Amino acid sequence: MSDLFHRAQAVIPGGVNSPVRAFGAVGGEPFFVARAAGSRLWDSEGREYVDYVQSWGASILGHAAPRVVEAVQRAAADGTSYGAPTEREVLLAEAIAERVPSVDKVRLVSSGTEAAMTAVRLARGATGRPKILKFAGCYHGHLDALLVAAGSGLATLGLPGSAGVTEGAVADTIVVPFNDEAGLDAAFAAYGPELAAVLVEPVAANMGLVLAAPGFLEGLRRRCDEHGALLVFDEVITGFRVGRAGAQGLFGISPDLSIFGKVIGGGLPLAAIGGRADVMDELAPLGPVYQAGTLSGNPLATAAGLAVLDELTDAAYDVLEALAERLARGLRAAAAEAGVPVQVPIARTLVGLFFRAAPVVDYDSARAADGVRYADLFGRLLAGGVYIAPSPFETVFVSLAHTDAEIDRTIELAAAAFTAIAAG
Repeated sequence: MSDLFHRAQAVIPGGVNSPVRAFGAVGGEPFFVARAAGSRLWDSEGREYVDYVQSWGASILGHAAPRVVEAVQRAAADGTSYGAPTEREVLLAEAIAERVPSVDKVRLVSSGTEAAMTAVRLARGATGRPKILKFAGCYHGHLDALLVAAGSGLATLGLPGSAGVTEGAVADTIVVPFNDEAGLDAAFAAYGPELAAVLVEPVAANMGLVLAAPGFLEGLRRRCDEHGALLVFDEVITGFRVGRAGAQGLFGISPDLSIFGKVIGGGLPLAAIGGRADVMDELAPLGPVYQAGTLSGNPLATAAGLAVLDELTDAAYDVLEALAERLARGLRAAAAEAGVPVQVPIARTLVGLFFRAAPVVDYDSARAADGVRYADLFGRLLAGGVYIAPSPFETVFVSLAHTDAEIDRTIELAAAAFTAIAAG
């Protein structure tokens, strides 16, 4: 055990400040990052890695992007927090609303969990209804009401929920399998008049990468309209990652509310909830739904977010898509050559990887994938200087800082790993 990890375990539960960082799903112990730049990061012992985690998708430009660093430095020189309105909060809200047609107004917060919490409260307050429908394997942060049948780190730990979450806290949460039309019909038939909202990741990216079946999202929009429920898209990962207007822009579907995070903070703690003006105006101080935050709209985070969004042109998305496609195509070919059954789904700029012969369509089929083989691949890639997510229930993130040469080297390492895995 490294000295730093030993010290961390003495003062931090498990030695980490977020469970998936503990390497519990892949074995071994986590490395500690000393610095990062572009597509690379270096650990505290000087080892260098090509990084496909990229702060879990937040660093879309790559680490320490010069324009972002400069923007944050300028902002910090004027003070790091005021607890009062700033011009950049307005500029960032305007930038989000301009890019996403379904968004009239925006409330900035500090994390995706906080944004999801606000969305649940706002939906209940705006509709006067108690129940929320979510999908098994979709993760919307660690708020009590949604910490049931979640994905991401929770799926990695194999927990059905969490200690400390009472039955009462999830009594109004309805869980349906992802892509299950019959289950949705049954849920709406049973609870339609009580449903305040349906929350969904339009591209599920916290149980690995799982794509919505054709017509599934359109069916959600239709059912919500028929039953008076709000449709909430959780675009914490997909927002400004898969396209200028997020996943909803790709699919041409307008949710009533949207949750954004990661990319819009440029690597700093920032998230947002946005949507129809009549719903958003239910938030205090205009309406009766209370939400507040001392660090909401932090001046450093808004500076970083504006710098990132300004870089995300159509040409930038073309580059990201080409890199992601190159990686996905190479991984598929390498696995096929080795005779190892894998699924490598792709959603524009997002890449998934499951050790499984059949397609993954929901949480159950994601959990049926071979986690032992994933852990083997993870360890072999890490030893070769390539860092992918330390969990099979996550996503591979390319950034604008990655190069074709790095992608090709990653595929070469993966090919050798697949061959070794096939040999047992």
